[in-house]
Amino acid sequence: MSLNSAPKHIQLAVDLIQLLEENHIEPELALKALEIVSQDCQKKLAEQAKPED
Repeated sequence: MSLNSAPKHIQLAVDLIQLLEENHIEPELALKALEIVSQDCQKKLAEQAKPED
């Protein structure tokens, strides 16, 4: 399977891995940053799911 035909979330994951590797980001630092990103995305999803007043 080519990356171009892979699902969008796989393409994004590969791009993020490449970005982290090219910038020599330590895995522990990357994981801490990704936790923050995950929390932010989860917050945004929760806000989108709230019914409008």
